[in-house]
Amino acid sequence: MKAIFFTQHGGNEVLQYGDRPDPAAGPGEVRVAVRAAALNRLDVFVRNGIPHVPLPQIPGADGAGILDAVGEGVVGPAVGDRVLIQPGLWCGACEFCLRGEQSCCVSFRMLGEHVAGTFAEFAVVPARNVFPIPEGLSFVQAAAFPLAYQTAWRMVVGRAAVRPGETVLIHGVGGGVAWAALEIALLCGARVIATTSDEAKGARAREAGAELVVNYRAEDVGQVVRRHTAKRGVDVVVDVIGETTWMTSVRSAAKGGRIVTCGATSGPSPKEDIRLIFWRQLSILGSTMANDREFRALYAAVAAGRLRPRVDRSFPFSEAALAYARMESGEQHGKILLVPDGTAPDGPDGD
Repeated sequence: MKAIFFTQHGGNEVLQYGDRPDPAAGPGEVRVAVRAAALNRLDVFVRNGIPHVPLPQIPGADGAGILDAVGEGVVGPAVGDRVLIQPGLWCGACEFCLRGEQSCCVSFRMLGEHVAGTFAEFAVVPARNVFPIPEGLSFVQAAAFPLAYQTAWRMVVGRAAVRPGETVLIHGVGGGVAWAALEIALLCGARVIATTSDEAKGARAREAGAELVVNYRAEDVGQVVRRHTAKRGVDVVVDVIGETTWMTSVRSAAKGGRIVTCGATSGPSPKEDIRLIFWRQLSILGSTMANDREFRALYAAVAAGRLRPRVDRSFPFSEAALAYARMESGEQHGKILLVPDGTAPDGPDGD
């Protein structure tokens, strides 16, 4: 099969497009003929060299396509089904899995990080990790939402438990998880303050329902938030950025507020003032991925049309380096997709 892979870590120069062995579906597994795969910030980290990535590696967590083989003992999914892939892999037997917290599994693994991913013509996953593509969604739309939207769903719904009428500050709404958090917070009935440095992305956030958009390069976000909330602050801060936004997050939260974080794209070691945390009785909430119950709730919301993944553009597998470069430039307006060479996206830019 043709695939994108790398044999050493580095920049885009390490990405290769070529032949890799066809994978086979083992017991309890299915094989998906990939029609679209979404690029995530995780794929950049994996390429760069985060710990425990086996080499050679095929990156890619999100994918959608046609189920073309089933392993022994598989009941339910059938050859020919149009399916999307849930990228998180769990053991199903540890204490966390048994109480329904699969994302806390002691053996949790990710497609494209710990095992071969979706940037290939075929991907093999456990049968429980495939779901029918909701009616009306293209392959690229189906591939666009699982990782980013489930991460945002757990942050907003599962961890921060956002309630109607609360005010939520979301940093960097140009990114996949942050944009998903905006949509999900609005779905929860919250008022949203969003930050971005891009005027076009800000306009889209306002169109989507954000009541205030702050250009963080032109204004002091903390001061704007205090002014907008009559010095009260916000109930919830969604911070996927880390080092450069952390103290703004702490200063922007109201007394008793919640700060939920799932990433540190600008760095993992921010300045800190612990006094602000205990004086204001803040809750700091860590979050990753989603459990099975949360993913199914997200899936139902997408299937019902209450959430609709935003697609930026698609690239053929052979132009993966261009797709990575676009993600790293921050120019995208939605998810960046990869499709097998010679396969046309099922819709304009997959939409």
